[in-house]
Amino acid sequence: MTDINKKIYEKPAFVKSLEDLVEKGDRAGLATLRKGLGKEPGTVTEMYKYVYSRMPWQTNLFDEKIYFLTASLFALWHQGKQKLEENFDGDLGKTFRQISKKIESESIKERFAAIINSHFDDLPNHLRHAVSLAKSKDVPINWSFLLEDLKWWNNDGKRVQRKWMKSFLQEEKTELSQVEGTQKEEEENED
Repeated sequence: MTDINKKIYEKPAFVKSLEDLVEKGDRAGLATLRKGLGKEPGTVTEMYKYVYSRMPWQTNLFDEKIYFLTASLFALWHQGKQKLEENFDGDLGKTFRQISKKIESESIKERFAAIINSHFDDLPNHLRHAVSLAKSKDVPINWSFLLEDLKWWNNDGKRVQRKWMKSFLQEEKTELSQVEGTQKEEEENED
């Protein structure tokens, strides 16, 4: 693995510190982080000691909001859980793809499209519902990827939105290829 790839896949200290709350069974800390749900990220003062002490020192205001949002979503997903989920190597697009495998409904695609098309100001609400859905179906979320992806949400090229959509649709493409390959094998066996 190259140094660049290693850096990309290295878990940020912020995410590790959130995981420590779960590992230590700090339910009060996680409950405090959940107070940020449904509120403007960074406005719940009780969260300050848990977020500011864990995020990088020189962080701009936009990124601060992302740290607060990620912390509250992390706490939501882990509510009532005694241990951490296994490492998951996909972004939110892959998470939604796994949800759609468990719930075969057009509404999942519509929810995902709503997230992809949302303005950053509306994103916390959409993500809160998405994390609740993922939790209810026991589908993991890669918090490191989510944290980094959100920092690029407002990129003019919509790189995060495109990446998530590719992840969401890529497995579908792979599944179609496998089905087509199976059909081709069956046709060859018939001959």
